[in-house]
Amino acid sequence: MRLKSMLQSSTILLAAIALVACGGSDKKSAEGESNEEVAPTHPVPEKPIEEMSYTPEKSHFELWAPTAEKAVVRLYNGDIFAEEVEMVKGDDGLWSADVMGDKRGMYYAFQVTIDGKPLKETAGIFARALNVNGDRGAIINLRETDPAGWQEDKSPQVTPSETVIYEMHYRDMTAHASAGNSNPGKYIGMAERGTRSLEGKATGIDHLVELGVTHVHLLPTADFGSIDESRPTNQYNWGYEPKNYNAPEGTYSTNAADPEARIRELKSLVKALHDAGICVVLDVVYNHTTAAENCGFELTVPGYFYRMREDDSFADGSGCGNETASEKPMMRKYMVESLEYWVKEYHIDGFRFDLMAIHDIETMNLIKERLTALNPDILLYGEGWAASAPLYDESKLAFKRYTYQMPGVAAFSDDIRNALRGTLDLTEGGFVHGVAGNKEALKFGIVGGVEHPEVKHSDAAWCANPRQHISYVSCHDDHNLRDRLELLSPDADEEELLKMVKLAQFGVFTSQGVPFIFCGEEMFRTKQHEKNTYNMSDKYNAIDWGNKHTYSDLVEYYKGLIALRKAHPAFSLGDADLVRQHLRFIESANEAAVGFYLYDIEDIDSAKSIVVLMNGSRESVTFDVPTGDYKWVADGDTIVPNGMGSITINDGKLTVPPITGYILAEF
Repeated sequence: MRLKSMLQSSTILLAAIALVACGGSDKKSAEGESNEEVAPTHPVPEKPIEEMSYTPEKSHFELWAPTAEKAVVRLYNGDIFAEEVEMVKGDDGLWSADVMGDKRGMYYAFQVTIDGKPLKETAGIFARALNVNGDRGAIINLRETDPAGWQEDKSPQVTPSETVIYEMHYRDMTAHASAGNSNPGKYIGMAERGTRSLEGKATGIDHLVELGVTHVHLLPTADFGSIDESRPTNQYNWGYEPKNYNAPEGTYSTNAADPEARIRELKSLVKALHDAGICVVLDVVYNHTTAAENCGFELTVPGYFYRMREDDSFADGSGCGNETASEKPMMRKYMVESLEYWVKEYHIDGFRFDLMAIHDIETMNLIKERLTALNPDILLYGEGWAASAPLYDESKLAFKRYTYQMPGVAAFSDDIRNALRGTLDLTEGGFVHGVAGNKEALKFGIVGGVEHPEVKHSDAAWCANPRQHISYVSCHDDHNLRDRLELLSPDADEEELLKMVKLAQFGVFTSQGVPFIFCGEEMFRTKQHEKNTYNMSDKYNAIDWGNKHTYSDLVEYYKGLIALRKAHPAFSLGDADLVRQHLRFIESANEAAVGFYLYDIEDIDSAKSIVVLMNGSRESVTFDVPTGDYKWVADGDTIVPNGMGSITINDGKLTVPPITGYILAEF
């Protein structure tokens, strides 16, 4: 098959750059360099990992530490040491111990001895409840953390063609005074219903319901090491510094000192979103950890869970000081079972993988298989790049160009992103700036990253299915859309900037890929032109909900784009052959003008055909359009999915004004 052969022979270096949240520097995609795969020298238990299991009669502890000569579990009442229990080693490298009696409310920590040296205490690698700052695990009854109605909670049913992802941070959405929130920056604050801005506009979940998004993408929620949970604080961080992967971060809890509170409150948020008809996606960061000396991986089996150079230093494909080794049997098992736990215990509906290209393809496919068995509609996507070359065979890693090898796993498309709004380094604008040279990349994004006979963007398409293509123009990384446009077009007035925003998202939502938007951009959000706000204050990150009133026209435009996807499944055909069969481009000599039409779609859509015209130039452009009777769906200012007026094309021509997107539909 041409797709496979071209991808296998491709040696093109990825040009995408993404912000590294752990340290705030730029990440550049890179080819991996081959190295010898580490042999699985340690036995791996077949049973699922469960380091602590509680009953009123006893607490059972297990720890995988095959290289240790001794392991103990130490119990604490608060910060006061209570007792130490020696563990017994099994043939599979798993140490175990039983502590009799009801120990609920106590804390525990493991300590292993290697080469005669006791290592620092750790909560282990699979702690599900934590003390403040996550150095010790907590003995709890998980069922006592279930909010009312939790056992009846179910994932909303979303038609794949209607999927729209909305990325957000807890503080961004709730911290500004205009959010009308009683618990800013907290799980239960985000779960509040009925919140209103000073102008009386819906905020929070009610705003999401108004928009019509189907999935909320929550920035890292698992315990991270960036903020001191022991002090009440408004300190901000994106959270890309994972410490404990299987317990929620305490910063977002109303009481970080209560191990059960953070669990209960996160579940309450998930339930509130589900009750509102919105699925929940977690941003997960398995590609690196917080400083290795503070992480359970290195404090239980030193050197195993990470990729190590020949001099025993940590490989750094993550740009954060260490990169994990998903190809090693226990790390692969760990990732799979950790994700399964989030689905089972927290009813999570999908995952976004940070620097997914550090993980190997086999592991990603296994994740898809195992999670689909729990939730057939699970949504999985990630960044198809790394910060620098991972220390593993590049051809086996989940780089964007190998997405076609991972059915059911999607990747962010820097192709459509850069084509629409320009390069990451702000050296050149994109299609919405009227800049030439972006047409083929935009067309590639329009078809959803699959092969198409009329697209000549690259040597090889990287998607086997258009729903593997995450279409977006901005996310938490880098400048947000408004700031980027202002920086690249300093002479543009606000009217022109708003036209550019609309056209950029018009391109995203008419793409065959899955549309993805960043919180607040529908309100013309600004971060004061700061590029990397990963640890900056609310001044830069909190959404001013007054903008929802000021820019109500833009909010309505976004609502129209989302409604467009729900009304017209032809914009998400979900099959590469269908895209090639039903989508044809309308050529224009203007380098910043692209048109296409979807035809013979009666069995797919309420419309017989749809014409889409995009003009990013600063002059009007006339397109050749099939003759016929149409209804206006989008006229540059307004979107009405079922039509808002009629137009007859007799001469096969239609002129589109500058910085404008048109949609016509034949019903």
